[in-house]
Amino acid sequence: MGFGSMNSGKQQAPMSEINVVPLVDVMLVLLIIFIITAPLLTHSVKIDLPKAESTPNFTQPEHVELAIRADGDFFWNGEPVQFDQLSERFASAVLQDPKTELHIRADKTTQYEHVARAMSVAANAGMARIGFITDPTLAQQ
Repeated sequence: MGFGSMNSGKQQAPMSEINVVPLVDVMLVLLIIFIITAPLLTHSVKIDLPKAESTPNFTQPEHVELAIRADGDFFWNGEPVQFDQLSERFASAVLQDPKTELHIRADKTTQYEHVARAMSVAANAGMARIGFITDPTLAQQ
């Protein structure tokens, strides 16, 4: 321990040792607390739960595929359709199921104007889910 000497003739140097007694006391108190609480954490009630087998129910909402060619031709699920007919078709699709999704397949060289007009008509009809279908194999080339 670093006690000072009784000799007052020498110049006293500061103590360079750390007093570890309070640290040991705190450590021992924590050790006792953990020893007491550890068995309480592992105590559990044994219950024989019933076994059930089920598979998750994934229901995909209906979707409409709207293909747009580079020349501005529209195809509703593969069927040719005029731009003027899109609003009533979107409205009827939303009436059947409000969660209907619109999947737009546009040609690579299609002008954005055609795509934007179709998206605007779909949004005005109440379609909230609009997505674009792309070909990931073309992105790697």
